[in-house]
Amino acid sequence: MIKRIVKLGFKPEHIEDFKAIFENSKLKIRGFEGCQYLELWQGKEDPSIFFTYSYWDNEKALNNYRHSPLFKETWAKTKVLFNKKPEAWSVNSLDEVKDI
Repeated sequence: MIKRIVKLGFKPEHIEDFKAIFENSKLKIRGFEGCQYLELWQGKEDPSIFFTYSYWDNEKALNNYRHSPLFKETWAKTKVLFNKKPEAWSVNSLDEVKDI
């Protein structure tokens, strides 16, 4: 499994626009084959910074999404709202502590 973190920075006047785009696409993204989990985070100190956090079955599933019409359509609407270049990381989980 791959965990994917994407950092997105928006112009303050476009924060609500991005939230609406995410709201309208989140179930489609989560329902995309290979997506196991999707979460959106917003910065506490800087509310113009957002992170998407998702789990993908594997690199192929992630790449299938990244080359899909759904991604292209969502990205086209989103990228015009940025105030800085997005950053993305694919990571492997090494350890998880849930209950003690």
